[in-house]
Amino acid sequence: MAGARAELGRLLEIVALVGLVVTQPVLDVLGRSPDFFLFHRAGREDILILVALVAVVPTVPPALLGALSRLAGRAARSVTHTLLVALLVAALAVQVGRHGTPLRGVPLLVVAALVGAAGAAAHRRWRAPRRVLRVAAVGPLVFVGLFLVVSPTSVLVLPRAADGATGTAATAVHPPVVMLILDELPLVSLLGPDGRIDAARFPHFAELAAGSTWYRNATGVSGWTPYALPAMLTGRYPARGVAPHYSQYPDNLFTAFGGLYDIRAEESITRLCPPSRCEQPVTPEQGLGVLVRETRKLLGQVTAPRDSQIDPEDSYREQTRAEAGLDAAEPVPDDPKFRWDSLDDNQPVRFTSFLAGLKPEPRPTLHFLHLLMPHSPWAFLPSGARYDAPDDLPNDGSGWVELARQRHLAQLGYTDRLIGETLRTLRATGLYDQATVVVTADHGVSFKPGFQGRGLDAINAAPGEVAWVPMFVKEPGQRAGRVDDRNWEHVDLLPTVADEAGIRLPWRVDGRSARSAPRPAGQKHFYDRPAEPITIPDGVPAPPPLPAPHPLVGTVVGQRPGGGSARVADLAAFHATDPDTGTLPALVWGTVPDQVPDGTLLAVAVNGRVGAVVPVVPPDAGGRRFAALLADDRLFHAGQNQLDVYEIAGDGGLRHLALS
Repeated sequence: MAGARAELGRLLEIVALVGLVVTQPVLDVLGRSPDFFLFHRAGREDILILVALVAVVPTVPPALLGALSRLAGRAARSVTHTLLVALLVAALAVQVGRHGTPLRGVPLLVVAALVGAAGAAAHRRWRAPRRVLRVAAVGPLVFVGLFLVVSPTSVLVLPRAADGATGTAATAVHPPVVMLILDELPLVSLLGPDGRIDAARFPHFAELAAGSTWYRNATGVSGWTPYALPAMLTGRYPARGVAPHYSQYPDNLFTAFGGLYDIRAEESITRLCPPSRCEQPVTPEQGLGVLVRETRKLLGQVTAPRDSQIDPEDSYREQTRAEAGLDAAEPVPDDPKFRWDSLDDNQPVRFTSFLAGLKPEPRPTLHFLHLLMPHSPWAFLPSGARYDAPDDLPNDGSGWVELARQRHLAQLGYTDRLIGETLRTLRATGLYDQATVVVTADHGVSFKPGFQGRGLDAINAAPGEVAWVPMFVKEPGQRAGRVDDRNWEHVDLLPTVADEAGIRLPWRVDGRSARSAPRPAGQKHFYDRPAEPITIPDGVPAPPPLPAPHPLVGTVVGQRPGGGSARVADLAAFHATDPDTGTLPALVWGTVPDQVPDGTLLAVAVNGRVGAVVPVVPPDAGGRRFAALLADDRLFHAGQNQLDVYEIAGDGGLRHLALS
């Protein structure tokens, strides 16, 4: 009896520690991220199974190891349990130390190991730590309960019915409405030095502006989509930190239009359209398997001894139509280097479905798409070809933030192609002249060094990049473009679209229709947290100056003296390149020896032509690294491609590096 009681006590101690190390931090992040489950269209059963797995499975290996150690005798069992306690206490110390101290990497691991050893010694010597742990074994049940009942995600487990109000007809005419909401797109990324859309780089955005009303002074109200998009579609500023779900926002665009319009909606990380109004025909990768895979990655971030962006949004990668097994896509007459039938395979599947539905209907129809483009993860070149990238490339810091901007702009170039496909489809079906067409984005993103991202620090340092977004409205029959610099905030979107559609909203909104008097100029409202507005100055931002390309970019390099070396990841991809797959080895990354100084410039060339010049960044956990984006697909050809890396000397001379 005593032995069984002791064994139960040991199991309870392991349950308590695993709960603190794994269950609590993982469920805390997922509980604050209902958008993670909405994006993957997780059902109630999937969520409950995932929670059970998070609460139970991590306890099984240490418990099983402890049980097996009993076969070697009482002493071995005791030693094994003490070692398990030491490891779990050390893992807990890593998490606490990362949040409460400046220690990172090896120093943090050393301190955590000492804390683990001290904790194990205290556990072995005194009864009090053991008693505390056994009482704390109730922790996983508490953490699960908080997740299921209190967290923002709880509404997805116990959803309430939507009872949103339906709008009424304000006019007798209800034109078709086409809404394309992009994601993480700063207005300034589209602008040239003259403050206009850069037509050379983004011809289809320029085409859109030339035939619509461009609200150039438009700003999002939050840098986080689960707050920003509900504000856009309800006309109300963020007031509560709740799930972007129809049960939390029953009065929204879809419920207002539902009485007069048919609705074809493709949402991504929101679920504002209730099932009674629309079921989405296309879904991203979903099911328990993807939830478990992404949660496993999240656990790796939680327990790592280095800083990491614990953000389930890292999993927000739209499936391509090829991955989803879709065959239908609109033909594209352009003929870039790579075949368009391959590039069509790279279209995000939601976009393909959206295009297929853009045609006149007997009843007024709302066509809605929220597309996660050019949102990270960045994986597309302007041509539409894809490339692979490692998960651990930083987006901020010396040498990295400019690479992040380049990758963002490359993906924005592909987004411009998707805008072009949308306009061509609308014109080909005759819907363009009939419809109110809206193209905008929910928020931007900062690429200011030291402030990359879209949180509070970024909005304070670079509001022009985070808050200002493109905003275009084309009325039925509109031909000429015009610019309106009124003080637009994205709570104005719903009342404006409702006016265009001849619908009277049955609830009070914070926004103002563009057909009404503009709000006073002077300041704008932005919400990093709901119900806590900060003000930012009004006024259209000027685009930040982009660094001038290095003179070597685009030049042909002949024979150069050798000396030095570099390691390049995925070097084999250059030996057999097949453009028709739609994938290229366009991101080159690797390491150089420690004696190469920080900031040393490297020229990266493909088939003798320099595609990028990048610095060697200060060493981090990945070593003394470099990374270069080769955004020009004309550098590549089918078959064998020659990759060369050169070190640029102070006098501009090149030294060829041996690659491995």
